[in-house]
Order: sequence, then C-alpha cells, then structure tokens
Amino acid sequence: MRAPASLPFLAALAFANAGCSRPAEPQASVQEVPVTSIPGHESLAEDTSRKVEPRLLPQEALIRSYLTIFGDLSPLAMQARLRTGSTALFDTWTDYLGALGVPNYEADTPRTGQTNALMLAAFERIGVALCDKAAAADLGKTAAPLAQRKVFRFEVPTAPMSEAEFGVRFDSLHRTFLSYPVALAPADRTPRFFALYKDVLARHGAAPSSAFTATPTQAAWAAVCYGLVRHPEFHLY
Repeated sequence: MRAPASLPFLAALAFANAGCSRPAEPQASVQEVPVTSIPGHESLAEDTSRKVEPRLLPQEALIRSYLTIFGDLSPLAMQARLRTGSTALFDTWTDYLGALGVPNYEADTPRTGQTNALMLAAFERIGVALCDKAAAADLGKTAAPLAQRKVFRFEVPTAPMSEAEFGVRFDSLHRTFLSYPVALAPADRTPRFFALYKDVLARHGAAPSSAFTATPTQAAWAAVCYGLVRHPEFHLY
C-alpha cells in the first residue's frame, strides 16, 4: 500500500516538536570585571595626539552656515543684503566661487581639493561683511525688535557693562556661532573677548563713526562677531 504524501512532512514536524520540547540548558552567567583586572591590561595608554592637520569644512557647509545664522537667507537674498546701502560689501557669488574653492561650471573650473589661505580669507571676508550688516540691523539706530533679531538677540545697556553682563550676551553669540555655551570653552575666552569689546568701544568713542558702524557700541559688538565668525572652531575640523 502506498504511503500518503503527507507522511514525511508529519514525521519531520514530530521530530522538530520533540527537539523543541527538550528543556533548555542553563547558561553560565558572565560577570563583568574591570578591564584593568585582566592580565596585561593594567595600564592602557590613550593616544590623544592629532593625527592630521586641521582642515576646512566643506565649502557648501560653511555657506549654508552663513545663510542660516544670518537670517535663513537664500544665496541670492544674502547677495542682495550685502549689496544694499552706501557701502557694497559683496559683489556676486560668481566672483567668489574660485576663491571659495567651489567649482564654477560656467567657467569649467574644478573644485579646490585642499584648504588654502585664499579660501580662509574669502570666507572670513564674507563673515565680516555679514557681521557688519547684522550689527546695523540688530543694534543700529533703527534696530529690529528683539524677537526679530537674527544674531544679536539681546538688549545692550547704555551704561558701561561689567564683565559678567558682557558674558551673558557673549554666551548668546558663542552658542550661535560655535554651538556650545561659553562656560565649556577655555577659561580665558570671555575675558579676552571682553578686552576686545572694551578696546574697540574706546577707540570708536574717540573717533568719528564710520560708514559701516554708526555707534561705538555697534562697532564693538561687530568686532566680537568678527572674532567668532573667524574662529578656527567655526571653520576647521
């Protein structure tokens, strides 16, 4: 008599069930031990030396940072802002593509493969120009309301500030440009920037206002902005 076709399948299923019904063997527990207790691991040296030289962030990343920090602008809106007023601080993006190391497909020039001084200088120049425009918009005679300010999101007292009062406002800028509180920076960073602020304030207070900065206070905060937008932590990794 011929066996049904399903018999092999039923036999395999019964064998599998028999295997699954076996009680699981208890596993030995593994206790955690400190690494230093393992022979040969008593002292582990950590190599914290720098392996490569600092490099410039990708050009598009820096351009996007500028566009975001200074008002969530489009490239053409940023170009228009820098060209407004009595002092044109910018020409056109096409004029800067080569200096920034960005490929110019219209002129068939490739991307610059290595960081160089010209690239850093070009990015710094754009950052300084944006700081001037931001200081004029946020701290000028016709300053924007506090809720609408993009960079200098604080009130500036008319009386001279102490280092503590400066530090609160500087922390706001430090977070904007370097993305972490100034309390985590080297201890001398706030005193150094406060010295810069006081020096520029005194120099512009004794000289006529320039076309770029209408008041000594505006000039001093613009200089602080220069220092942050040109800081190695902003440009390099």
